[in-house]
Amino acid sequence: MSDPYARLSLNTMTTKSWTLREAVEATAAAGLPAIGLWRDRVAEAGVDDAAKIVRDHGLRVSSLCRGGFLTGLHDGDTALADNRRAIDEAATLGAPELIMVAGGVPDRDLPGARARLADRIAELVPYAAQRDVRLALEPLHPMFCADRAVISTLGQALELAAPHPAESVGVVVDTFHIWWDPELAQRVADAGAAGRISSYQICDWLVPMAADPLVSRGMMGDGVIDFGAITAMVAAAGYAGDVEVEIFNEAVWATEGHTVLETMKSRYRDMVLPAL
Repeated sequence: MSDPYARLSLNTMTTKSWTLREAVEATAAAGLPAIGLWRDRVAEAGVDDAAKIVRDHGLRVSSLCRGGFLTGLHDGDTALADNRRAIDEAATLGAPELIMVAGGVPDRDLPGARARLADRIAELVPYAAQRDVRLALEPLHPMFCADRAVISTLGQALELAAPHPAESVGVVVDTFHIWWDPELAQRVADAGAAGRISSYQICDWLVPMAADPLVSRGMMGDGVIDFGAITAMVAAAGYAGDVEVEIFNEAVWATEGHTVLETMKSRYRDMVLPAL
């Protein structure tokens, strides 16, 4: 019988209280093959030590979070330098994808912010390509457009990626951010046809939301998202990579990490795996 968890990845944000070593050890012990890393945990361990810890436990890195925040008015050089460091970290860690969160609107000029984003992505592409790292553009729900991401749909992300080779720039399908999109099925199909699906990240949309929307992501099954339907779209589009569980939620963070892992495995097996 094939391993039901052969594509399941724990994103370190889901078990926020764990150090990188704790997260890696628990992920391996739980029988998962992959881990998605956030740069804060990598920095605490040191990138070389972090890479060794992951390798020593036989895991692969599904993605590194995050680069981006490229829309500022006066900090372009600083932002580009930080993104180059993130690309270098991804290469050292063996992470094939660097998740890119675009950045928000520093003034009232949304088209200007999007133009700066496009220009700066274009500057980073050759650097990333030389290091075999793909820039994975993540659209965020429109409520985050002002402060976090001026791309809100897969369609926008694909337009931004289009001038660049598919092996250099991809897009992220994150259920929390895109479940509502009336064009979702077509855009997932488009992304698959173009070979641009970099990552499939899952968590649920809670009702009611938390007071802070940023930490309103829920465990699969605790909200309104149809994971079977979206997973079927992603599978039909040809995506064969890892499925990352990435949850920002105070109650989940306060729960013992091994309990979170076991719940995550159970919900994945019941709600996601049948459609893969």
